[in-house]
Amino acid sequence: MNRLKQAILEKGVVISDGVLKVDSFLNHQIDPTLTLEIGKEFAERFKNQEITKILTIESSGIAPSLTTALELGVPVIFSRKKKSLTLSSNLLTAKVYSYTKDETNEITISKDFIVEGDKVLIIDDFLANGEAALGLTSLVKQANATVVGIGIVIEKSFQPGRDKLEQAGFHVESLARISSLENKKVSFIEEMVANK
Repeated sequence: MNRLKQAILEKGVVISDGVLKVDSFLNHQIDPTLTLEIGKEFAERFKNQEITKILTIESSGIAPSLTTALELGVPVIFSRKKKSLTLSSNLLTAKVYSYTKDETNEITISKDFIVEGDKVLIIDDFLANGEAALGLTSLVKQANATVVGIGIVIEKSFQPGRDKLEQAGFHVESLARISSLENKKVSFIEEMVANK
């Protein structure tokens, strides 16, 4: 996704060798036209998976999940990180550690929204260590549903997330794969695109 890579280069801020700030277009302020393109790209990459639901984690995964869901014509479920008065029973839960925030959250979704037989696509804004994605896969497994793929907007390929997910047997598609943030410079992994 060239437009996404361009936005990262032009608007992203490298905080350290491990942290990229993209809050001006992806996970605080949202560029709606770019987010629509992201949804179309995920829909294209996973179009043959018979997806019935999209699952993400609040809040940064919601926008790309919604645009993907619009393209695929399926509902979006987002897991909550905080307890809610209206979401207190009949829950699926998993613990997720955030390296960026240095905290562990218990994520939850209602058992009503992912059920046995669902084919679930997981979408998230970032992949670094894989903890959020693995937590989401745990929720799907608890529901006796199937994870058909994991779509990531920006992958920090120099961290172990992709390896963990692939070793666990998951199909991962990332729209921008970053090989390094060293010296305050974003470097991408250039991938060959197979003919579709």
